[in-house]
Amino acid sequence: MNLLVTGGCGFIGSHYVRYRLTHHPGDRVVNLDALTYSGNLANLEDIADRPNYRFVRGSICDRALVESLCRSERIDAIVNFAAHTHVDRSILDASPFVETNIGGTLTLLDVARALQIPRYVQVSTDEVYGALTADDPPTDERAPLAPNSPYAASKAAADLMVRAYHVTYGVPAVVTRCTNNYGPCQFPEKLIPLMVINALNDKPLPVYGDGRYVRDWIYVVDHCEGIDLALQKGRPGEIYNFGASNERVNLEIIERILDYLNKPRSLIQYVKDRPGHDRRYALNSGKARAELGWSPRHDFYAALEATIQWYVEHRAWWEAVMTGEYQKYYDAWYGGR
Repeated sequence: MNLLVTGGCGFIGSHYVRYRLTHHPGDRVVNLDALTYSGNLANLEDIADRPNYRFVRGSICDRALVESLCRSERIDAIVNFAAHTHVDRSILDASPFVETNIGGTLTLLDVARALQIPRYVQVSTDEVYGALTADDPPTDERAPLAPNSPYAASKAAADLMVRAYHVTYGVPAVVTRCTNNYGPCQFPEKLIPLMVINALNDKPLPVYGDGRYVRDWIYVVDHCEGIDLALQKGRPGEIYNFGASNERVNLEIIERILDYLNKPRSLIQYVKDRPGHDRRYALNSGKARAELGWSPRHDFYAALEATIQWYVEHRAWWEAVMTGEYQKYYDAWYGGR
């Protein structure tokens, strides 16, 4: 199979590229990535020279480029990871999220339709469902969409466009939605790498509000396995949730990071909460388990400690990405909070 993986230099996308080539060595993967702030060629430097892997720098909004790649590489499937993903950034400026997450998805769908690509997978997020209360059951695929941030709204709009292209034009697409991912190579604006890196530098750990926000955490490789099963076995037009039934309070995770690194909890600094902060997310993955045969394989605490240790051992990696544009963003967002 020839795959076009978009956003393949990002956190989840790079893990998926490596997963696909490891488990399907006869495939060819073309990785299209614009290399914005969170895309990093170093995430895939160990496979860069493989004959069945090709990297192309470019945007999913570039219709001519996308169509040319799909024609020349005889693409059988598109797996779309390309997106602006951080809620805080979307609060500061929603326009890039609309342009890439909605407009870029539309471009990919138009190409998939025009060239009759046999398979399309849209990688989405649990945030499109909105927040749960403490007593609500985990969300299943039948729940209405109720996004509460510009980021979540852009992803929800993209998901609906995928549905429309399937219903209207017959594009053989599936949508996957996941809970919070963690693992190596995650960009340090996200909770776990941000807290690990700040702790290693003895910098304050900014914690929103009371720190009691709840997320369902999934190890990135488990998520990639789910996406791959959805690509192979998912029914066109369907949505598949991937969550590990592993709900944790943010403050609990932060304290565990500090304890692992033997750092004082006095580094925790409570900051002003962000607008529209959803209290809890959790997904019911029963459909993916029943239809795709998927289940998470990694124990949370063991994988969390392995993730922390990865950042300890890869200081050069995160020091490189903690400079320039990202540092300006960090200072602007957390400096006055």
